[in-house]
Amino acid sequence: MIASTLAFFGMANFYQHLAAALRERFVLIADRELREKDPTEQLSRLRQVSERIQKLTEQLPQNADPMLAHYLERMSFSKALEFVESRYLT
Repeated sequence: MIASTLAFFGMANFYQHLAAALRERFVLIADRELREKDPTEQLSRLRQVSERIQKLTEQLPQNADPMLAHYLERMSFSKALEFVESRYLT
């Protein structure tokens, strides 16, 4: 019981981190002020969050839904975020 509870909360935490990284990427892309003020900084932050998404994708459990894996592998991040929010964060 304890192991399954910990596994459940661990996975919930994983999906929260994944969703947060995906949201951060969208916010950075939409940040026109930062792009105009300091495009190098925007690219640096975008690179960092993209690397975080890649690491999370690599840590995706083997039993993860194949559709989510597909979205992440194809970099369909808006679909991946929608999927995570509707399946794991409701």
